[in-house]
Parts: sequence; structure tokens; C-alpha cells
Amino acid sequence: MGKGTPATVSRRKFLIMTTASGITVLSGATLFDIRPWLDYDGPAKRSRTILLGSDDLQAQMRKIVHYATLAASSHNSQPWKFTVKQKTIEVHPDYSRRLPVVDPNDRELWMSLGCALENLIIGASATGFSCHVTYPDSADYIAVSLTDDTAVSSALVDAIALRQNTRSAYDGKKVPSKDVDQLQSIPLEPGIGLSWILDDSVLKTTADYVGQGNLIQWADHAFVDELISWLRFNKREALDTYDGLFTSCSGNPVLPGWLGRLFVSKTKPSNQSEADVSKLLGSSGAVVITSSTSEDRTQWVRTGQVYERLALKMTSLNIKSALLNQPIETTSLRPQLQSALGLGKSAAELLLRFGYAASTPVSLRRPVEQVLFEA
Repeated sequence: MGKGTPATVSRRKFLIMTTASGITVLSGATLFDIRPWLDYDGPAKRSRTILLGSDDLQAQMRKIVHYATLAASSHNSQPWKFTVKQKTIEVHPDYSRRLPVVDPNDRELWMSLGCALENLIIGASATGFSCHVTYPDSADYIAVSLTDDTAVSSALVDAIALRQNTRSAYDGKKVPSKDVDQLQSIPLEPGIGLSWILDDSVLKTTADYVGQGNLIQWADHAFVDELISWLRFNKREALDTYDGLFTSCSGNPVLPGWLGRLFVSKTKPSNQSEADVSKLLGSSGAVVITSSTSEDRTQWVRTGQVYERLALKMTSLNIKSALLNQPIETTSLRPQLQSALGLGKSAAELLLRFGYAASTPVSLRRPVEQVLFEA
């Protein structure tokens, strides 16, 4: 599940940076660091291509796990591990990939697992299985028992490989009411709701909180350091890890790693705040995913399921989306946002903007072999 836009770089700022860095930027060492000749699009496409494979059970389970790995996750950290026991797939948290600064309670980590669970269920249905889910009320993982069934394909299956957080600016065009109706009618999970922000004045109020959240987060050196550790500033860095936030996916230029890290570390909170406020105000609308007041791992997982379901539905309608969770991640602002939006006793869990924009490069996913472990 992505966050707000990582340090937006204008063309003018990029030219200033490259000029200021002098001849080093033009040196062979820097070219080797960036390696512009590397093929990124091919590996990105392959990492998102679901292979049909054979009909044996092991191949089917791997295919279903592959669907799950294409889910959204915070900072594209992919904090999951999977085990397969016959016709049961377990989704485990990978705490080595947690984000202790921005997500100290692992709230978004479990939402990321919920996103993976949603993809898993949709992929299993398309493969010919129905699912029974055991939520992590007592155990520290999600268990999905599969039963043979008739394969059911849908537009959401096809959207799994295409879904992405599009962090660029949108064109401001409104989503037709017929498509809004489809989005508003998606099935929800128990205790999870959607609060739509389609009025310009309410969008402005929400944008104010996004701006405040940015000012607080970007003034925190620990937050910036954690974000930088998950940014991939060029193809080489992205292909070395197959995770994290490749800056090109946000419409930012490819840079040597040292220069990109320097720039982000020096980003003024006010600049980042203005950039994300502008992007929210230029969107067609926004939606807050809410949960009942009794927050726990199961509620977080169900929140992730609804988010992924909604994002896939938007993708199937050619609607772009991106998360702007700053006022929810900021403890002091979350209750204020909830009050301003009239959410009552419901807790704001995720803030999603949506609209229309050109496609950007898709993020990479680690191979199934790296996330599938023996039971």
C-alpha cells in the first residue's frame, strides 16, 4: 500500500541538482551507478505476469500465491511470507520488513496482508477454488482453506497485474456518475465502511489535513530516513531488490543513489506539503476507508481487503488512485480529520485519492520463490 508522493522533483530542480553536482554526474562512475541501459520494463512485466502453468496442485498453489504478491503494501515493502499445506495457504507477516517509524503498531503492515489476502481470494476463484478464511484473531497469521469449485473469472482478476498507486498529478476530470455508482456499490467487509469525498469544499478541508500531516512527518528525521531506505532512485537499485518505491514510478527523474538521497533528505516539509495538497485538489475525488472503533488485526486485514477490492475496481474502470495517509498516520491529526469529515465513532484507516492520469512505470514484485516457504 503506497504512501504520498516521495519528494517530487521538478525539471528545474533536477537541472539545478545535476549542475551543482558538477562533472561527477557525468562521470563513468555515475553512469555505472545509474546504468540507464538496464531493462526495467521487461522484468517489471514478467514479475506481474501470471503464468498458467500445469494443472497439478503445487503449480496451482504457486499461481495463487503469485496473485497475492501483486497486492499493494506500504512503501512497497511486501511484508509477507506464504506457506502451503496441501490446499491451505497461510499468509504470515514478515516483520523484518516492518516500518517502525511510520507504522509503529504494524497497522498498515496487517492492511498490506489484507491486500494480499484479497488478491489471493480473487486468484483462487479464477483458478477453480472457493476460500474459507481464518482471520488472525488468535494466531499471528491468516489461513485460507481452498475447496475445489468452478473457476470464476472477473474484471478484477485482470486488474490485479495492472493495479498501481499512480502518484503523479491527475487531470481533474470528474468520474462519471455511473462509474461512481459502481465504486460505491462494491461489497464491504464487516465493520468496514467507505466515506466518499466528492464535494470540493470537503476535498479542500481534507487537503488541509494532508498538508499538516506532511509538515509534521517531513520535519521528523526518523521518518525521512525510513522513507529514503525504501526509495530506489534508479533502475539498478530497483532491480537489485525488486521492492521499494522506484522514483520513476512517481514521475520523478532517475538519479544516482547518493544524489537522490541527498535531495530527499534536504526536501523542505513545506514543499512536500504543497505538492501533495495540489495533487489531492487536482483529483476527481477521494474516499476514506473506515473501521469500527475496536481496532485489531482482523479489522486491519479487512480494511486492506476493501482497499484492494476498491483499487482493483478503479483499475478495471481505468481510474487511477493513490494513497495520501499522512493525516491518518499522524496521531495528533487523526481524530481531527475524523471529526472534520463527520465520521462519528468510525476510525479513519486509509485515505485514497482518485482520478485520471497517464500510466507510469509499474513497481516490481519479488519472485514467488522469495516469499514461499516450506510448511
